[in-house]
Amino acid sequence: MGRTRKDTRDPLSICLFTYRGKPTSGGQGVYIRRLSTALRDLGHRVEVVSGPPYPTLDDGIALHKLPSLDLYNPDDLFRVPHIRELKNPINLMEWLGVSSGGFPEPLTSSIRAFRFMKANFRKYDILHDNQCLAYGILGIKALGLPTVATIHHPITVDRDVEIDSERVFWRKWKVRRWYSFLGMQGRVSRRLSHIITVSEASKKDISTAFSIPPHRFRVVANGINTDIFHPMPDVPRREDTIMVTNSADTPLKGLRYLIEAVSSIRRHRNVTLTVIGQPKKDGFIEKLVYDLKAHTYVTFTGRIEDSAFAEYYARATLAVVPSIYEGFGLPAGEAMACRVPVISTTGGALPEVVGDAGVLVSPGNARALEQALVDLLDNPDKRERLALAGYERVKKHFTWHATAQRVVDVYREAIDAHG
Repeated sequence: MGRTRKDTRDPLSICLFTYRGKPTSGGQGVYIRRLSTALRDLGHRVEVVSGPPYPTLDDGIALHKLPSLDLYNPDDLFRVPHIRELKNPINLMEWLGVSSGGFPEPLTSSIRAFRFMKANFRKYDILHDNQCLAYGILGIKALGLPTVATIHHPITVDRDVEIDSERVFWRKWKVRRWYSFLGMQGRVSRRLSHIITVSEASKKDISTAFSIPPHRFRVVANGINTDIFHPMPDVPRREDTIMVTNSADTPLKGLRYLIEAVSSIRRHRNVTLTVIGQPKKDGFIEKLVYDLKAHTYVTFTGRIEDSAFAEYYARATLAVVPSIYEGFGLPAGEAMACRVPVISTTGGALPEVVGDAGVLVSPGNARALEQALVDLLDNPDKRERLALAGYERVKKHFTWHATAQRVVDVYREAIDAHG
């Protein structure tokens, strides 16, 4: 069906869809909350459709919840559903997928979203999918609603790093089985006219991984939430204190190389490492800390409140982003927004975020991290120059207001192309 073409000055009615919106990890909930607020502040009407865990949203933004079996809820992980729940065919599909080692959540959530949109799609000018990329999205598109998607980074990279990190064949097979949804995501992505991604590196790698022509992408960098991440000049900065925010046991995040580098520096210098996060019990990182006897100088904070981030950064001598790959690199931008000097790898889009306002080293290289750490710890003037440069770079390039303006431009392109 055709839709009335909107004047470029008219406010839009926007539906943001995310198959999960957890506000404290993974970045999906952060993206939805910050983008929805910035779009609202530009004068658009914004509603969010989400499966659990649900995002935290600001005032004036409606949330439509799509309940599921919520089998990944850490408070009741992989629970056994009641037989009444499994009478629902979507729930049954979800349960069978999880039980066989897969990740069915994008598919089942997209089907629930399609059912919701069949009754509601006329309320909206555009659907914006947050990297679900499942078959239900094509169903929504077929209803006649212009549809765009954000792909933050190629998850094929996560899959390949995890497979390479496993040494046992059956564990490699388990990883491949869990990531089997990627074939679907590629097929769905190739059917969309406009794809938003957050960096040139992600654009290039997603285009290759999913065989999507580059002209379908629009690069729109994420913003940094400076309400949370900001300098605290009255907080005394500690010497020889290194900080990292990290999903500890995810190989892609490269924490092992930072711990190894700090352990080596400890032979001649009394440095400490604070990890904002928590390793899995008996996981690789916990075992590494034990083997290196690093528990006396490596501290894991567990989950912290948003309000605590700025103070942790303010007390740190410097921050490190040791990732093997980042589609954007929020931790680098967040540290820079707190006016903290940054050492980052060149993995993925990190050089695009850091620019010349930080120290860049090759990924997966503990020795390179060690050398960069020692150099910055020995040079307070260099630290101060980088801290100021990073702070100014965030203010100039990475605001959610600018992100929302560019996203709206993509919406209008997609609406016009839809006719």
